[in-house]
This record gives sequence, structure tokens and C-alpha cells, in this order.
Amino acid sequence: AMAPGKKITARIKRTLPVKGPQAPTLSELMRWYCLNTNTHGCRRIVVSRGRLRRFIWILLTLSAVGLILWQCAELLMNYYSASVSVTVQFQKLPFPAVTICNINPYKYSSMKDYLSELDKETKKALETFYGFSEGKSKVRRSVDEWNSTGSEFFQQIPLLKFEDFSKTATDLRSGQKRKIEGSVFHKDSSIVNSGDSNDIIGFQLCDANNSSECALYTFSSGVNAIQEWYKLHYMNIMAQIPLETKERLSYSADDLLLTCFFDGLSCDKRHFTRFHHPLHGNCYTFNSGENGTILSTSTGGSEYGLQVVLYIDEADYNPFLVTSTGAKIIVHDQNEYPFIEDIGTEIETAAATSIGMHFTRSRKLSKPYSDCTETGADIPVENLYNKSYSLQICLHSCFQKAMVDSCGCAQYAQPLPAGAEYCNYKKNPNWMYCYYRLHEKFVKEQLGCQQICKDACSFKEWALTTSIAQWPSTVSEDWMLRVLSWDKGQKINKKLNKTDLANLMVFYKDLNERFISENPANTLVILLSNFGGQLGLWMSCSVVCVIEIVEVFFIDSLSIVMRRQWQKAKKWWNDRKRDQSGKPPQAGDLERQGHDNPVCIDEDLPTFNTALRLPLPQDNPLPRTPPPNYSTLRLETAFTEQLPDTLDVGQH
Repeated sequence: AMAPGKKITARIKRTLPVKGPQAPTLSELMRWYCLNTNTHGCRRIVVSRGRLRRFIWILLTLSAVGLILWQCAELLMNYYSASVSVTVQFQKLPFPAVTICNINPYKYSSMKDYLSELDKETKKALETFYGFSEGKSKVRRSVDEWNSTGSEFFQQIPLLKFEDFSKTATDLRSGQKRKIEGSVFHKDSSIVNSGDSNDIIGFQLCDANNSSECALYTFSSGVNAIQEWYKLHYMNIMAQIPLETKERLSYSADDLLLTCFFDGLSCDKRHFTRFHHPLHGNCYTFNSGENGTILSTSTGGSEYGLQVVLYIDEADYNPFLVTSTGAKIIVHDQNEYPFIEDIGTEIETAAATSIGMHFTRSRKLSKPYSDCTETGADIPVENLYNKSYSLQICLHSCFQKAMVDSCGCAQYAQPLPAGAEYCNYKKNPNWMYCYYRLHEKFVKEQLGCQQICKDACSFKEWALTTSIAQWPSTVSEDWMLRVLSWDKGQKINKKLNKTDLANLMVFYKDLNERFISENPANTLVILLSNFGGQLGLWMSCSVVCVIEIVEVFFIDSLSIVMRRQWQKAKKWWNDRKRDQSGKPPQAGDLERQGHDNPVCIDEDLPTFNTALRLPLPQDNPLPRTPPPNYSTLRLETAFTEQLPDTLDVGQH
């Protein structure tokens, strides 16, 4: 049941027809807010007299609001910033994994049967273009002799010599001129005018399904052109050889490693784990941690790191595949994949290479401070490397997935996705053109891989400092090479050549572990405190004031606007219904819309004074009793002074 006071208020509102809207207007709401708010500037706008003074207060208030918004935006931006702290501590450090590969992936003597046809074609191209011949004579072969050898695939993608910058070229295999179709040129090997147009050679790749779609790759250097063309056919051949066969054709641990020392103690091939790389053959990782044990060192310096002597065997190198001699190494964490081809360090032969390390661990804050990933689980790219996430793994996996989707097969230099097989020209005759076009899109960041892949939030890094010295020295060369030859199992009178050997030392320069971490520059408490300071400084406002602003400017204002629109829509609907029915408007329509008495707009209980101020109904005014004339009741005394006997009566 309603309280008696509320019943009286509701009855007065129902019975007294007072004109006016059911709620105040926006201007009235704003005026009420300015008169009652705790922010002094808004109140001064209303109560100030004179246009100049009011304009000044409006300008000051708007300036204060602008400063608040600017400072609050700066606070929000600083809230998502991070401060970097560096911690250095001295302790026993775990030794990283060290992966070593011979620059030549496979023994050339073992690969000759697989590469004989390709080598013949390469030698023919060298003889035609440069007059190069293994024999003493440099007589070029006839056209019939060119056509008598070589596979159909070499005929489809031959080396070309460009006579001029027109679209005509000479086939180095047949000596015939051919018209070049297509207008797609490789980005990094566009034609360069070096003064002699005969120096420009290249090759053309065309879509097997559409011969008019071609990509032309030209090189200003004949060495680069021949190597690129050779690698193209080399990958075709290697993709068809089983993995077990390729491991047998590459170098064994006994072939690569001559001597080994770690932390002052002798080690051997049992401390190395074989790892087959598609482009570098058999590689060997020291301290891989596969057996669950990770070696560590408690002393810095070259005497307490890894020392190995490598046998390179330069005489068994592929002359067309690699043009340098030595080994490649990479220092990495046990859970990281060794990207030898990307960030490997080359080791010279006939030299002692010392690599000093500084160990650094880094950790970045994830969202919202940076766009890094913790484990890579939130990246929509399958990890093909079975190692911990890194940006390089994501990029290579993304490209391999695009390669399989677009070309129907996988690129040879990267791991195989599930259910896919490596590309070769027998099963996938169109893969070369598809690969080069796809790789061009990848370099131009048109595949979306660079947008999807993110940096890892935490990673380990070994900063390397390399120094090289001649090894072995002239005075010790003779006996050292003889001893190493004996260790290698050769006859003592047939010593090794120093260009077949490389000495490698990997060690910690010091045992200082540097830990770089990001910490939030601000916390939520500091952010709220800064907000409060800005509001108090510019507007003398508090949290209650902010709630008041939200209530008035958002809730109440929106309610007024929506109610006005509802009243207009309701009036329009009633007018439409009345027009359709033909009834004249009634006098009580405006009253039935709902009005409030301006005296009773609040919920306070009505009093006698407020009831007297209520307007009377227009029809049938109620009779009112006039107030009494109190002057008629005034008594005039006839005596000027009081009688003495009345005083006695009053005293008794």
C-alpha cells in the first residue's frame, strides 16, 4: 500500500490539469546542473552578470575541459607504456647448443650419379657463353651435339643470353634465338646496363597451363645466373631422393670432427646429435639436450669452452653449388630451431676462429603493452619445425602452407606439412613458376605472413664476437698436419692440407647473465590518482562530480530526448487515428497526455502553503469563505486608567 503522503501527491497530480511537459527541457536540465554542481566554473557561467564576464567564464571552463581531456589522454598512453630494466648477475651459465655444418652439403663424389646430367648442361652453358672447357681446347660444340644430350626439362628452362634490351634472347643450349613472352621481371635482378649487353643472362619460367604467363629472371653477373639456375634444377633432383639416402651421401660425424674438447675435457661424436638440413646436409649439434642433460660452465675464457677441429675436405666440393670453403655454425637454445641458412656464421679454413659469447635473456610484456605472443598458440599458423615458437618459424611455416595451397606441393628447403610432398618437375611441372611468383609476393609482404606472425615475448640471445688467427702457424704446420693425418687414419707420409682444416673455439667471455625485462610504467592505482589530480586541478572535481556528469549529460539527457520523441510519435499516431475516424479533437486530449503540476514536481509531502498555491479548476469554482474581519473585534476602553478597587481584586 502507498503511504498517505504519496497518495495525496498522486491524487493532486491526477485531478489538477496543469499544462506543461512531463519532464523538464534540456535547457532547464543544464541550468539546474550548473546551479547545483560542485564544479565552480559551470555555476559561474549561470550566476555571472554581464555578457563579458559570462563569456570569460565560458572560455575558462572550456579551456579547463580541454586541458583535462588532453592530460587524461596522455595518462592513458603512458599507462600502456613499459619501462625497461636490466639485471646483471654472475652465476654458472648453461652452455648453448652449437650446430656445425659443412658449407658443402653432400660429397660431390657420391652425388655425381645424381647430378651428372645437370653438370653436363652447366658445363655446356659455360663453354658456350665464356668459352670455358675442362680440356685444353675451347672449341664450341655443334648444334646437333647440343641437342643430342640433355633431358626435356633442361630444354624447357634453358639459360638465355640477351643480345639487347628487346624481348629476344639466345638459347645457350641450342644457340637459337627465341622470343621472350611476358613482362614480369624479378625485383632484385632487373637488367643493368653495364656497358656490354652480352653480359646479361638469365632464364624464363612460364606457367605450364598458360604459356603466355611468364616470369623472366635476368642477372648482370653470369656467376649469379648460373648458380641460381643450377640450384633450381638441383632442388628438383634432391626432392626425389629419399632422406635415408641423402643422410648417407652427406658427411658423417667421423668425417667432419677431428678433435673435440669442452671445459678442458676431451669429448667425441657421442656429444653431438645429427641433424639433417635440406640445404646443408648432415649437421651436428653439440649439447643438444636430447638426452635430458644440458652442459654448463662455471669459468669463462677460451680454455673452458668448446674447441673442435673440423675436416672440410675441399677436394670433394660441388664446384657449381658452393663457391666458398669452410663450415657454418650457429649458437642457439636447445629448444630453438637452427636456421643455418639465415643467421649462420661462416668459419674459414686454415684459420683459428674464436667466438666469444655474452648471454642475454629478454622478456617483453604482451598485450596491451606490445604485440608479441607468449607461446605462439594464438597465431593461426601451424608450427612445422617441432621447436619452440619464433618469428622465423612462423614466417617459414606460413610460406610453406601458402606454397602447398597454391602450388600443390612443398618447397624443398622447409619441413613437410602433413599429407604433402616436396615439389619436383615430374609430378609438379608448374611448381617453379608458382614458387617464384609466390616468393615474390612473400618478399613484398603480399601473402599476409608478416601481418600474422608476431615476435616472441621471451627469448634468449647469445651476442657473438668473432676473431680470426692464422692456423696452424708456419713453424708448427708440418708436425701438426702429420699428427692430424695419423689421427684421421691416413698414411703418415701423406699429410692433410691445411685448407682442409678449420679450428673453432666457442666460449663465454664472462659469466655475467644479462636479464632485460619490461615492467608496466604505471599501475591502475597510479592512473586513478593522476586522473583525480587532473580533475581537482582544473575543475575542482571529484569522483562524485564525474558520476554526476555521467548521470546528467548521458542518462538524464538521453531520457529527455527519448521521451520527447515518444510524445511526438504518440501525438502523431493519435492524430492519424482521429483523422481516419473523422472525430473532432476533444478538449481533454491535451490533458490526457499527462502533465505535472509545477509545484509538485518533487516528491515532498504537500503542505498547507503549497496547497494554497495550487491553481483552481477552470470549471465550477468552489465557493470560498472570506477570512474574518479581525478589526471588528477590537475593544475600545472607556476608562483612561484602572480603578483602585480592581487593583485590589487583581492582587487577591
